[in-house]
Amino acid sequence: MEITVTPPILFFRVIRKVKPVLVKNTKGMMKNLNFPNYIKVADLGCATGQNTFLTMSEIVNTITVLCQQCNQKPPEIDCCLNDLPYNDFNTTFKFIAFFNKIVKSKGLCFVSGVSGSFYSRLFPSKSLHFVHSSYSLHWLSKVPKGLEKDTSCVYITASSPPSTYKAYLTQFQSDFTTFLKMRSEEMVWNGRMVLTFIGRETIDDPLHRDCCHFWTLLSTSLRDLVSEGLVSASKVGSFNMPFYDPSKEEAIEMIRKEGSFEINDLEIHGFDLGQSNNYGEDYKLHSQKSKAGEKEAKCIRAVSESLLVAHFGVDIIDTLFNKFAYHVSQHTSCTNKTTVSLVVSLIRK
Repeated sequence: MEITVTPPILFFRVIRKVKPVLVKNTKGMMKNLNFPNYIKVADLGCATGQNTFLTMSEIVNTITVLCQQCNQKPPEIDCCLNDLPYNDFNTTFKFIAFFNKIVKSKGLCFVSGVSGSFYSRLFPSKSLHFVHSSYSLHWLSKVPKGLEKDTSCVYITASSPPSTYKAYLTQFQSDFTTFLKMRSEEMVWNGRMVLTFIGRETIDDPLHRDCCHFWTLLSTSLRDLVSEGLVSASKVGSFNMPFYDPSKEEAIEMIRKEGSFEINDLEIHGFDLGQSNNYGEDYKLHSQKSKAGEKEAKCIRAVSESLLVAHFGVDIIDTLFNKFAYHVSQHTSCTNKTTVSLVVSLIRK
């Protein structure tokens, strides 16, 4: 069930912040493997379109420049793009010409698509040298079991029963452990992974999600539709997001417990999905607050629309995200955001 759509504005911001870690680990992989003649790189949860190739080109260009600096022959590079079967690979492949223009080494890269869930085996044993995944691993393989008592929100909130947090954490632990185990079987020794996903700041209360958390605002927007008679309360109560934003400590614990990888880097970056807090003293201006709401609404719609349509149908979607944009605009001055991006780089032991 994992979703891998990343809104364009957010995608560029993520690439910019992750680039130093990506470059460092690409160079480390090449040196530790003694500049092999063949490299296989996988982008897991690649999504669709031109942006799919930006991270892959960064990896390829880093390898090419490093080989030139070290007087080594550049390797042939197998660039594997993975996503779920219903991903639009055909559209992505139309941008291979774009990819060939932005990579510095011509004729050494071979692009292929690999369909399937990254919570399963995707590649032959000991075949991968470098794995990248951006804004995908916070999506779970399925909605956790045991959420029947929490019908007020689509995700964890401060008012949720402790069993809700436990259900989500258990599902994340199962999924992330499976992901690491599958990759450990597919990767060569000293291969590298760079993973970026939505997480949360460490706080004493694991149920805490601030008032402007995007799923909290989506829940509020759905309740608006219930009060207006556009959707039933039972329909809203039976909908939950297959999503989990782990703390740094939870992610580290699972990596160490699974045992196949060594943590090389772990960074935390501030996260503002729709750039809703970029206006400084101008928060008071209604037009700018509205614009912030619209930006975040577009981001959340991009990543959640398919799930919402499957459960509620298409008719409410425009109204729902108009409500969502409004509620975001009422929280543009919030500074106590608990949501962050976790960037983890791992070395296959």
